[in-house]
Amino acid sequence: MKRDDAAPRRARRTSGRNAAQGAARSGSPGRARGGTRARVGAALTPEALRAVALAEVLRFEAPADAALRAFFRRHPSLGRRDRGEIAEAVFDVLRHRRLYAHLARGAVGPLEARLLARSDERRAGRLSLPELPFALRFSLPDWLADALVAGHGAARAESLAAALLQPAPLDLRVNTLKATPAQVVASLAAAGIDAQPLPQWPGALRVAGKPALERSAAFESGWCEVQDLGSQLAAALVAPRRGQTVVDLCAGAGGKTLALAAAMRSTGQVYACDVSAPRLLRMRRRLERCGATNVQPMAIAGERDPRLERLHARADAVLVDAPCTGTGTLRRNPDLKWRTGPDELARLVQAQRSILSAAAALVRPGGALVYATCSLLAQENDEQVAWFEARHPDWQRRPAGEVLDAQGARLDPQASADGLLRLLPDRDDCDGFFAARWERPKQQGSEG
Repeated sequence: MKRDDAAPRRARRTSGRNAAQGAARSGSPGRARGGTRARVGAALTPEALRAVALAEVLRFEAPADAALRAFFRRHPSLGRRDRGEIAEAVFDVLRHRRLYAHLARGAVGPLEARLLARSDERRAGRLSLPELPFALRFSLPDWLADALVAGHGAARAESLAAALLQPAPLDLRVNTLKATPAQVVASLAAAGIDAQPLPQWPGALRVAGKPALERSAAFESGWCEVQDLGSQLAAALVAPRRGQTVVDLCAGAGGKTLALAAAMRSTGQVYACDVSAPRLLRMRRRLERCGATNVQPMAIAGERDPRLERLHARADAVLVDAPCTGTGTLRRNPDLKWRTGPDELARLVQAQRSILSAAAALVRPGGALVYATCSLLAQENDEQVAWFEARHPDWQRRPAGEVLDAQGARLDPQASADGLLRLLPDRDDCDGFFAARWERPKQQGSEG
């Protein structure tokens, strides 16, 4: 039912083919065409390899990071630097795809080469930009550009769109079951990796550059996990206590699950539910590394799985990190804007409501429910809050700032000004996240 928080996010079920065709109609390239795919061979030049990699990603048959991993497996002779340069070029094209296609309309040659040429020009500071409409200038599909303006206003939408074109930083969560932030910083420094504490949240670190983190002793020993600051704060809104029963209903590979387990000091029980057994299998390996012993992975068929019945009205807290468009993560997953469209948004809205209803039934009287998305869209955020509260009028919304401040968070006041958590890439320098926390009335007869 969920993604992997630690990996580049979010490999969702998206209507990618329709979205790509729609982008082509509005001035963006559609699927890569021509003979690039057939040119794969052992003697390709670096430029040709970049074009081949880009062509494979632009087919949108898999998330961009997965497509690149498959490409690198087929070309094992590529060194770390070569892989980094190819990945940087491909992701830059994905971020600016609509703009580059517009600027390359009069050029000749294969599509991939024309897009890469514009990418090289921009990164070298040689790209001249004419006055262009908002959606074209910031390489957004029309539906998404319209949604950002409608939800955030024209000025904020421009600021957000500009931020979403930047690469995402690399954040870590210190695993307090094994180490302190100071110990992690010192261990990484010994490996030549610069990591500094983030003031917004205790135990959050930001790493400089793109080091080989997975080879460091701190990572291998389970002292830290890769997790964006926004994801850490969304998990913290659950505020679990030792000995409680907590359900992560859309656990994925367990980024937030691990944060919950650490906050509970490996006491009580965290049920990590997901419809994907392979994702839960990846979680088991992470659990072994980090030392969390209070997590029970549970593969389910969906939110109506009979196995959830035994948790009915028993959970002290339930987290719904809902499947969503992932528009708040476009800095790290730029392909999502080309693989998602209005039809997919409508499907996700219905899925979110179904999951929220199932989650509410698991909360005991006096317990808490947290709904979170990494979306910037009102349809998945404010409108879902209004929908839930209309059906559960006796549940009390708890101010997000109050919950997080009590745990040591230091956020921009605007991030929780209306009692909801709203993290924005341009203001908070993390993935875009939205979250709400409700508490169920204590009397046993209350609706759930």
